[in-house]
Amino acid sequence: MTGVTILSGALTAKRLELLRELRPQASLACLVNPGSPEAETQLTDIREVARTTGRELRLLNVSNDNDLDAAFATLVREQIGGLLVANDAFFVGRREQIVALAARNAIPAMYFLREFAAVGGLMSYGNSLADAYHRVGILTGKILGGVKPADLPVEQAVKIELVLNLKAAKALGLTFPIPLLGRADEVIE
Repeated sequence: MTGVTILSGALTAKRLELLRELRPQASLACLVNPGSPEAETQLTDIREVARTTGRELRLLNVSNDNDLDAAFATLVREQIGGLLVANDAFFVGRREQIVALAARNAIPAMYFLREFAAVGGLMSYGNSLADAYHRVGILTGKILGGVKPADLPVEQAVKIELVLNLKAAKALGLTFPIPLLGRADEVIE
């Protein structure tokens, strides 16, 4: 067996750090899908990050569209100043809806894939799917060339990208700090 794996929970701490760099005094929350196969690992990572930083992080369970609407109502009611969206396929499938809800409710959000920032999300930090797909193509080429999958290692997608969306920041009345802009791999204008 072979394949390509991406970092997920391992980047949670960095995502939270980047969101706090933008919103240092804001209360923060995290959308988590409790039905995800990775939920326990993600919750452990998120709780550990909150514990080590000494800052409370409100967890909001979202596994369907009704939960999503309720989560954003909670964010507004509790005046949460920043949102971390945990890695999950459910969230990827609803990225445009999540980005629109965050914009409509003026909630700065950090996402785990560039694709969220590309549809108007504020910022993302995570694996490059293009890099992961490229690696899958290389492995596929080797297999089609006669190499047995069992002889190939599982590869780790290594390209991590920070994407900032200036248009989204302007709509929220935010300005990215210069050091954060300097570290960005891509700035969407």
